[in-house]
Amino acid sequence: MESTEKAARPWYREPWPWIVMSIPGASVVLGITLLTIAVKNQDGLVADDYYKRGLAINMVIERERHAAELGLHAQVMFGESLVRVFLQGDAAVAPTLKLRLVHPTLAEKDVGVVLTPIASGWYEGGLARPAATRWQVQLEDADRTWRLAGRLAATESGLQLAAEQI
Repeated sequence: MESTEKAARPWYREPWPWIVMSIPGASVVLGITLLTIAVKNQDGLVADDYYKRGLAINMVIERERHAAELGLHAQVMFGESLVRVFLQGDAAVAPTLKLRLVHPTLAEKDVGVVLTPIASGWYEGGLARPAATRWQVQLEDADRTWRLAGRLAATESGLQLAAEQI
């Protein structure tokens, strides 16, 4: 018998079984982690009432068409704690206006404010400058008969809203 022969080691002392078993083990750990994340975090992009929202698009188009017929356009200016709107057009005299900032993906971050008149065509409300993201801005009258919409980048301090002919 040669002295160079190795004594047989048990399987758990060899590295290759552990390397081979680590791949499915890592897959199980990763799968459980991803399942936990999926269960705890709701997908804000999927709407439960998608059919009703689809039907409501026609109403929104009609309101934007009405704003175009009235020749409405507005200038929205954000301060540190106030937002001011200058509205021009045939329906520029309204008791109040509603301004909404809609987050592109998370509905719980949407904010809105009721604007009250401060001078002829000028409206004001308390709303802090929006956080860093792109916002969908919606301006409408209290009766929801017309609507103006546009996009605001976080670096901008204001924007122009104009009704487009649809």
